[in-house]
Amino acid sequence: MPFAKVYIHFVWSTKNRVPYLSTPELRIAMWKHIRENAKKKDIYIDFINGHKEHCHCLVSLGDDQTMRKIMQLIKGESSYWINKQNLLKEKFEWQDEYFAVSVSESLVDKVRNYIKNQENHHAHKTWEDEYNEFIEKYGFERFKDSPFKNEGNS
Repeated sequence: MPFAKVYIHFVWSTKNRVPYLSTPELRIAMWKHIRENAKKKDIYIDFINGHKEHCHCLVSLGDDQTMRKIMQLIKGESSYWINKQNLLKEKFEWQDEYFAVSVSESLVDKVRNYIKNQENHHAHKTWEDEYNEFIEKYGFERFKDSPFKNEGNS
């Protein structure tokens, strides 16, 4: 068995940034469910949290796991679960796109704290602001159908 420790910070939004996860209780239930389901699928979630319209998840990849497969399993199953539970009046969906960035071992605690403090963080900053910061900080290309557009970057 190989020894591997590769941390990925995933961030993804609800479809069209709809604030489906509007209450702390609903968010707690969603994060708990995602963690429990991931464990059953041998996905190691180090830390998970988010806000009304997005989720942050720090994952330690297994040697046979891909980012795409992890996101399919987490997002697809959690959408199915929340809809099956009838926790919302409308149909819940996650956005197709997601961010995924590697995290060095020396920065894991910093990323955990960032994820942990999402409620506080978003009392001062919108999801749109955070999204745009990720685009700029990591040099991601902005696509035509990106949910947030900057002038001249569409």
